[in-house]
Amino acid sequence: MCYSAQIEADYKKYVKTFGAHMDIREFARLYWERAEGRLKAKIPKAMDDAFASPQSADELEIRQLIEQYNADQTKMLEEELFKQRARLVAAERTLQSKQTKAAAENKRIAGDKIQAALGRIDDIRRTQLLPRDSRIFPGNYAPVLIQENGQLVVRPMRYQCRIAGKPASYDFKYPGTYNARLDSLGGFWKTVFGYSHGVLIVDSFYENVKKSKMEGRVLAEGEDDENVILQFTPRDGSRMLVACLWSKWSATGEPDLYSFAAITDEPPPEVAHAGHDRCIVSIKPENVAAWLNPNPRDLAAQYAILEDKVRPYYEHRLAA
Repeated sequence: MCYSAQIEADYKKYVKTFGAHMDIREFARLYWERAEGRLKAKIPKAMDDAFASPQSADELEIRQLIEQYNADQTKMLEEELFKQRARLVAAERTLQSKQTKAAAENKRIAGDKIQAALGRIDDIRRTQLLPRDSRIFPGNYAPVLIQENGQLVVRPMRYQCRIAGKPASYDFKYPGTYNARLDSLGGFWKTVFGYSHGVLIVDSFYENVKKSKMEGRVLAEGEDDENVILQFTPRDGSRMLVACLWSKWSATGEPDLYSFAAITDEPPPEVAHAGHDRCIVSIKPENVAAWLNPNPRDLAAQYAILEDKVRPYYEHRLAA
């Protein structure tokens, strides 16, 4: 399962690369919902940064919504800092006169929360992007390339697909729906496969693997295994055009939700040798147009595109 990926978060790169146009209304709605506290899902900092120099009134409105959200978050974090610093002082005062487990625990928790709040404030104020600013996890938003009414469109979507017509509880009943297995496209995903396809630009992806599998050894009797996170990146430095499925979910009294899942297949030997049993599917640039304009009566053509995938050699390393 590709539980996390390093993506291209700047919609302008999609516009330039594919000649697409951005769905400015959907971007504006997404940022308005976040600023108003109606959106719990996260938007990568690098996606915000794409609006740092607005070129239109619509982009300026989005930039102002980002600034409003950041100001509200900073205020909340500063209030948390004040609260935790007071907690820390009280715990240290108690410990000066008497060593108690409760005071020691309060000191530890307050210290951790202070560092976390300071880190988040620093992230908000920081202007230089870091690689982690473009990393998404299930529930995060990302720009996705689709075709609609004959036009290529870049639209922000949530990384975990909720299929139209399904209850919102599916997010919890099927938490793994951020990936769509190739062998289940004709089953669980049959209402979107062949109908609504997308492409996500990815630089690298992350996987949870067991340390024993990564090291290629059998656990000793009574030994507990350890989980490690590996980052997989094409050796040639190429960017992956990851095949996705997407859906527009609507319900009475609820905001519309655009969401997507990345298609995964059996891993190439180097990924399997590193200890993982799945791999995202990167399609060839020349197949993007056909992938984004599927014919539901010719699914064989879509399977052929997925089979004719790009097969780079994936190097891996322990994630930082």
